[in-house]
Amino acid sequence: MKKVTVEMNFNAKAQRHEGASAFPLSVFAPLRLCVKRVERTYTAKVLTLAATLSCCATAYSQNQAIEIEKPSGPGMEKPIWVSMSGFTSEAAQVLGFDLYVQGFAFTNAQAAQYLISGSNNGNLQGRVTDAVNKSTLVSKAYTGASVRRQAHAFTDDFVVALGRKPICQTKIAFKGETGGGNGEIFVSDFDGHNPQQVTPDHTIVAAPCWVPGRMGLYYTSYKYNHPDIFFHNLSSGERKVFARYGGSNISPAVSPDGGRVAMILSRDGWTDLYVCNSDGTGLKRLTKSPQDESSPCWSPDGQWICYASKDKERRALCKISPSGGAPQRISTVGASNPTRTRPGRRTPGH
Repeated sequence: MKKVTVEMNFNAKAQRHEGASAFPLSVFAPLRLCVKRVERTYTAKVLTLAATLSCCATAYSQNQAIEIEKPSGPGMEKPIWVSMSGFTSEAAQVLGFDLYVQGFAFTNAQAAQYLISGSNNGNLQGRVTDAVNKSTLVSKAYTGASVRRQAHAFTDDFVVALGRKPICQTKIAFKGETGGGNGEIFVSDFDGHNPQQVTPDHTIVAAPCWVPGRMGLYYTSYKYNHPDIFFHNLSSGERKVFARYGGSNISPAVSPDGGRVAMILSRDGWTDLYVCNSDGTGLKRLTKSPQDESSPCWSPDGQWICYASKDKERRALCKISPSGGAPQRISTVGASNPTRTRPGRRTPGH
């Protein structure tokens, strides 16, 4: 900019005195050369500075990658937009619930990624189209069951077509209170419908836990006026006492492969974490502490058992290998007094 401004002034003066011999253009030549030298020096310094900054930026980018963390985890995923048409009454309600709890959200056909359509006149007919590539993911008629079960089956087929694990035809186990401080173990559809009573004990029951790959449950019952762990085969109806040591026998948790059971026992005076084989053999004490351990659960790979313990009279989450060893504290930043929440366990294969 300095050069342009100076040259414009020079040219203006030259034009004003073009006809006068008293001020020839050569008078300004030395000043013009001086300005050019200043310009070259200024330009060289600017280029040197730019090159230096470029080298620094390159070196930084090579050694320090810029990472942008994106929030993730349960409840953080973006919804999958779908539109639904043609279904009425119970079928529409069931499909709406099944899809909502699995991360789908509803919009109009123009904004949806997947178009869900069908009818439910006695039998349910369902169709799912990918609005982006115009392909049909599901096109099927469902018969031979209640409308509710047909809707569950249709949702499962859609979810499977997306490469995800279906849950709508699974079961949940839970304790239902029956009055007077007593309760029973129940099993129902995953949405809480069609509950069926499993135990007839008329006493305190707690902590039902599915056996992966089997229609079987472990739970605690005071059937014999003592907190014992039972195993219940839901296919045959047979059940048996699994753990009945002196003191408490509570909180059974089955390993992902179904081969081992973690539990809380107080047979040795303290309330500690134990593990054994699924047939009751090989009992092993994992913790030995005056603190009360509780609520065991397994890591998905079966390499750890997580449980709630205490540290300086405050709850803390810990993990320990089922083979034994020293417990390890699990950091729970922002939760000063955490307790473990057992992951939902469903019926075989889910």
